[in-house]
Amino acid sequence: MLGLILLIAVLVLASFFGLWRKKTDGTMKPVSSKAVAAPIPVADDAPEVDVHTASIAEHGGEKLTAEILGSALGTHATLVQFSTAFCQPCRATRRILDEVATMVPGTVHLEIDAEAHLDLVRQLDVRRTPTVLVLDAQGVITKRAVGMPRKADVIAALGEVL
Repeated sequence: MLGLILLIAVLVLASFFGLWRKKTDGTMKPVSSKAVAAPIPVADDAPEVDVHTASIAEHGGEKLTAEILGSALGTHATLVQFSTAFCQPCRATRRILDEVATMVPGTVHLEIDAEAHLDLVRQLDVRRTPTVLVLDAQGVITKRAVGMPRKADVIAALGEVL
């Protein structure tokens, strides 16, 4: 009898978790400066300073530059996607973001391999792929989605930036 009660409890909890995850996955959320992980402090006499660490530290973790991302930003907005090689939702997200970037003039989609840029992943607190960041024309992170976002949500997030 105890085993049956335990089984039912686990099934109920798993169902609630699944429903919660389905509802929140891919939702575009506003980003505050507190949501971005603080950069690792670098001593003044340090022999080498990583470009990524220095640039994010200069802007308090809120702004990404072309040097950090390794590619030019869009003139109006930039969609940054963190992906991994074997991530199936990353492929679908890539298609969505490419479509939106071609629809909205001045918008660029950049895909970053999370495994190859671990320092940036840590500083931006990317815990899952795909993670999508929406940047304005100055490179300030305005929205963030963890999981595959809906096309309408991406367009709405860009509408707020433009």
